[in-house]
Amino acid sequence: MPFTQFDLLPDLNKAVKAMGFTSPTPVQIQGIPPALEGKDVLGSAQTGSGKTVAFVLPLLQKLLKERHANHAHMAPSVKAVIMVPTRELAAQVETAVRDLARFSPMQCVQIIGGTSFHNQVQALKKGAEIVVATPGRLLDHYRSHTIHFRDVKVAVLDEADRMLDMGFMPDIRRIMQSLPRERQTLMFSATIPPEVQRAVGEFMKDPVRIAIDRPQSPAAGVSQMLYPVPIDQKYDLLLAILRNVQLTSGVIFVRTKARADRLSRFLMGKGIPVAVLHSNKTQAQRTQAMEGFRGQKHQILVATDIAARGIDVRHISHVINFDVPQHPEDYVHRIGRTGRNFTVGDAITLMSIDEQPFVTAIEAFIGQTIPRAALPDFGYRVAPVLQAYKPAATHHFRLRRNIARSSGHRFRR
Repeated sequence: MPFTQFDLLPDLNKAVKAMGFTSPTPVQIQGIPPALEGKDVLGSAQTGSGKTVAFVLPLLQKLLKERHANHAHMAPSVKAVIMVPTRELAAQVETAVRDLARFSPMQCVQIIGGTSFHNQVQALKKGAEIVVATPGRLLDHYRSHTIHFRDVKVAVLDEADRMLDMGFMPDIRRIMQSLPRERQTLMFSATIPPEVQRAVGEFMKDPVRIAIDRPQSPAAGVSQMLYPVPIDQKYDLLLAILRNVQLTSGVIFVRTKARADRLSRFLMGKGIPVAVLHSNKTQAQRTQAMEGFRGQKHQILVATDIAARGIDVRHISHVINFDVPQHPEDYVHRIGRTGRNFTVGDAITLMSIDEQPFVTAIEAFIGQTIPRAALPDFGYRVAPVLQAYKPAATHHFRLRRNIARSSGHRFRR
């Protein structure tokens, strides 16, 4: 079905067309109609599924209709609050709001930590109907009386499970309790754990539930390869790989902030310019890193998982897992940064012996064995094993059961 079937206002149809969207994604097909009807919507969908458009379009339609009917003569006040877990995702959502509202009078303000509180106050004073915010800074403004919620018609909780993991739920609860009771609430979450389910009961009224299957297999255009290596040779093997592949732009994923800093210093010491992205960086440093990477000033971005959520850069040719992710879903998310929009890309994973269980879980999750390889002429201290590890039957049963539990499915023996 085309976007025109949603009966959007002309300004929104024009924006959708200008952005090059033709056919909606599954989450948009399922989520936009009930949201346009004013119903609460609970969506189970991941980053990259198109969920941002699924909540921004109905939100804009609702506010524009209200503005045209009643409030065209009034100074703008905050009518919609969108809460997200990270600064990077806030920037991405704000961009989507601005793009989809480009032909309308709607204004949007970003309220996040790590940037000037005073500048945010000034932006709010100028007037904005839509606020995209991280919960902590939004609560700071509410307590300082620099933002008011009395006119809010729509509240959006994006990546609710991630906000829960990051400890934001107490702040979210305080904010939601301060919003008008008569409002529309849209919540999106990759998973619906018990804590998120409790939030649904607290914040939502008989929500329409939609579920988009979580991707368990990489995009067809992504070529995967795994390099076994002793842990003390990872840095040297990474350097050798970078010098052997035709990398135009790449993201290297690591598990910790300390590792991100250490690896970036190592690569820069070898003459390889990199940008670094993790949660200890200031907002100015994050913005500078992403702008440098998007503009291809930096060929490589070193990032942790939380900081990298929401990254959508079209020219990434390689994703390298310097550390094997501990959760199979994170592997699919990571390597999905390349091979986007039917292009091709390479996903390379460096595996030390103690990371073998993580790889086994990943291969069970995606339903395929990742090919092993050894880099020619590299001085391995221990010869790499290029055959996939085959767990015992009892281990395989436990592994399948644990994966089923983590994805919310019951496993039958």
